Amino acid sequence: MEALLADRADAMFHALADRTRRDILRRVMTEGLSVSDLASGYDMSFAAVQKHVAVLERAGLISKQRVGREQRARAEVDAIRSVSALLDELEEQWRSRVQRIDDLLAAEELESNRSTR
Repeated sequence: MEALLADRADAMFHALADRTRRDILRRVMTEGLSVSDLASGYDMSFAAVQKHVAVLERAGLISKQRVGREQRARAEVDAIRSVSALLDELEEQWRSRVQRIDDLLAAEELESNRSTR
């Protein structure tokens, strides 16, 4: 189970590592857009935008829904929240480590001041 979560996190961060994909995600958070609508906003081919959308979809960050002849991409808010929760957890771990280093340095400085008296 933990390996599955780690794989999912890897896929999400891989998808978010690209500026264009982050922009696509921002755009579909406000409204569902077709891949054609998305492609019109970039200086790249339709196929290239389609590939970016596919990476986001595989990562679970967006889903596509057929509306008539179009497929509209929309953000998966729960998946985005899980990325946020993971980042919050990592931030807390690092803050804790930095605090321990600060505590050790303060204790060392206090000890040094005591020994020089």
